[in-house]
Amino acid sequence: MSRKSLLTNRASLTHKIGYAVRNPARITPYVKRTARDTWLRLKHPDHVAYYRAVMASDTGRSPEAAVGSRSHERWLALGEMQFAYLAGHGLRPEHRMLDIGCGNLRAGWRFIAHLDTGNYYGIDISPDILIAAKRTLTTYELQDKLPHLTITQDLKLDFLPAGHFDVVHAHSVFSHSPLDVIDECLAHVGRILAPGGFFDFTFDRTEGTEHQVLREDFYYRTDTLLRLARGHGLEARFMDDWETRPHGQSKIRVSNPARPS
Repeated sequence: MSRKSLLTNRASLTHKIGYAVRNPARITPYVKRTARDTWLRLKHPDHVAYYRAVMASDTGRSPEAAVGSRSHERWLALGEMQFAYLAGHGLRPEHRMLDIGCGNLRAGWRFIAHLDTGNYYGIDISPDILIAAKRTLTTYELQDKLPHLTITQDLKLDFLPAGHFDVVHAHSVFSHSPLDVIDECLAHVGRILAPGGFFDFTFDRTEGTEHQVLREDFYYRTDTLLRLARGHGLEARFMDDWETRPHGQSKIRVSNPARPS
């Protein structure tokens, strides 16, 4: 990401006007999305309920677009990128993995194929996208790997066993989450990490003013999230090697020093 993009405040009127001038064809879709999101915010003041409604709306048009992929080729490429990164960081078949915000298994089907039977757990707030996930599962004929796909209301993770997961993964989840949702997850993820386990999450990074766009996209400074994790007794570090990949988000890894390897 360029220094200029990291300083951009996408919520500012100046940026919106400039973007509209440069991209006139996107004005009408933006206005329609703003109107829809305004209605959904009024109907669902709670962020989780609001974003579940967003996912229902987006998934109804295209499950792949709902998880941020504008084409099937991009859907495949983003899933491969996530898988290759974790495989390169030691993800082994015997590991137990929790995929937070698993979506329609864009990367999940690759994780399921790689992991031993029963070792993949995918959770999401959207029942609509989990139905699409089951279709992905059958498309790639992975039913015999017995993945766990579960809907969740929050990120307290209280229905999961302590010390169970070697890898916890959340791709493009915190980029759509207010700080209290991120804090909730970080407050509880240490409990479910196995000795030597880690939690990777991506986020939309800014080096300027933290801001949000349409209550759907949240931009945070790296230090904000590092401090939040460390405040819950977790070790946290920015993953520089992820920055070399063609992806617009950054990545942080946290681990629980109370559960050493």
